[in-house]
Amino acid sequence: MISFDAVGVSYADTSDDRDASGHGAPGGSAGGAGTTETTDTTVFSGATFRVPEGELVLVVGPTGSGKSTLLRCINGLVPHFSGGTLHGTVTVAGRDTRTHRPRDLADLVGFVVQDPLSSFVTDTVEEEIAYGMEALGVDATSMRRRVEETLDLLGLADVRGRPLRDLSGGQQQRVAIGAVLAAGPRILVLDEPTSALDPVAAEDVLATLHRLVHDLGITVVVAEHRLERVIHHADHVVLIGDGRVSGLLDPADAMVTSPIYPPIIGLGRALRWSPLPLSIRDARRRASEVRESLALLPAPSPTPARPAALDGELPEGLDGAAVARVDGLSVRRGSVVALRSVSVAVAPGEVVAVMGRNGAGKSTLLSALVGQLRPSAGTVRLGPLDPSGARPAEVVRRAGMVPQDPSLILYAESVAGECTAADRDFGLPRGTTAGVLRRIVPDVDAEQHPRDLSEGQRVSLALAVILASEPDVVLLDEPTRGLDYAAKRRLVALLQQLAATGHAVVLATHDVELAAEVATRVVVLAEGEVVADGSAASVLPGSPAFAPQVSKILHPLHFLTVDQVVAATGAAS
Repeated sequence: MISFDAVGVSYADTSDDRDASGHGAPGGSAGGAGTTETTDTTVFSGATFRVPEGELVLVVGPTGSGKSTLLRCINGLVPHFSGGTLHGTVTVAGRDTRTHRPRDLADLVGFVVQDPLSSFVTDTVEEEIAYGMEALGVDATSMRRRVEETLDLLGLADVRGRPLRDLSGGQQQRVAIGAVLAAGPRILVLDEPTSALDPVAAEDVLATLHRLVHDLGITVVVAEHRLERVIHHADHVVLIGDGRVSGLLDPADAMVTSPIYPPIIGLGRALRWSPLPLSIRDARRRASEVRESLALLPAPSPTPARPAALDGELPEGLDGAAVARVDGLSVRRGSVVALRSVSVAVAPGEVVAVMGRNGAGKSTLLSALVGQLRPSAGTVRLGPLDPSGARPAEVVRRAGMVPQDPSLILYAESVAGECTAADRDFGLPRGTTAGVLRRIVPDVDAEQHPRDLSEGQRVSLALAVILASEPDVVLLDEPTRGLDYAAKRRLVALLQQLAATGHAVVLATHDVELAAEVATRVVVLAEGEVVADGSAASVLPGSPAFAPQVSKILHPLHFLTVDQVVAATGAAS
């Protein structure tokens, strides 16, 4: 149904002999304009594979490797919309994408972007599902029937008249799927469909995709970084990285060599299981002997342990008092009470993961901590400072926040420009922000415009801008959205270093694996209230929704990460 034949994508790159700051590079003309030359930047090349009808194919690769570009080849967005040069041939049900534009493939291919809200063009669920059919000229009788069928298929009938912005993240994602599905495509392409969803909503969306494949025979191609959520649903895997694209691979075989893999695969590799298990059920069956042997050993030490720097004196300028505190905090957003009587204190050196389903109040709590939202009751303090009444310049010295949408704090014309501006604004030595960025994602092109970066690269750039100044409190709202496992490990190391030097970190996250790796404490919100507050080892294992994969495999033992298991068993990774 989908055929790639020796496909490659490249973009013209115009550059001169200036460095990122605009100064002439060594050997260039002093003070001159430099010499301009055009080269081709290859995203990937040589992609040759065929996706049969009725399969779920998972595209796996590092941040910025070209996954989104590969997906956009399927409906002709590359090259008709994004530009660049398409080498080779992509055919979809016999239609060549070089001669068929996206509108010519709309009846065959439905494309669902990462952020569903950005794709909505109407106000309510029913209107959004009908809109695509109106654009294709579907008659009114057929349209009504398809709307009803789609609402039933995706479990949206109860919210058909609801405003789209009032829906949960999982419901919004299902509406986005329904809006393209109602038009009758046989192929569904999704780019990071669960990146902004809590674990329960993510499973809801993936169960829907599984049903579309197995009950309706629809072909699904999906790119996803959180492989722990989707790998067990995949029929085949395509690996992409370093400019190369594999053919269709069996998921278990692909995970043997893939540089990107979820914790369940990491555990299987560490314990030398063959074949590698892809589901929790299979892994638990394989782990029965491991559980018995681990039960005889002492309980694992908390991961991460309390930073050594905090066992003695704190760094200069910090004391043992809370650096961030909310007491009896309530916040209204319009007619909705987003937080109700929340009391949380964060001490220097703590890494606090704030978790809960979409709409629980996580982002509201972070926004209140930096003064973006005023309390309707209760108090907020950053040390002695009330952020809601303070000047922004006073707040940023104590707290820095990376929002869910990183574009909100990115305004320069290039990556290098953002880094230079951050150094200037925070009074940092030149190159500080660029150095932090390289530690998170080493291979970002300094001359790219931030809007041209992948979602993960854009998040990384915003992280670098905030982390470079090392504020007393670092607030991160869904920081791993779009990041692969390698980038997440680098982020974890960076956050642990911040904590070790006495800075507090607060993460609003759906990423249970991140919480297991880095959090010293977990606060769970539900309906704007605190329902759990304790160490990661005490809160995460007891939750079916928020338990990490290793915890599910080894339950009832309190192991959260592969590293804990490796340390306990002496297994070589």
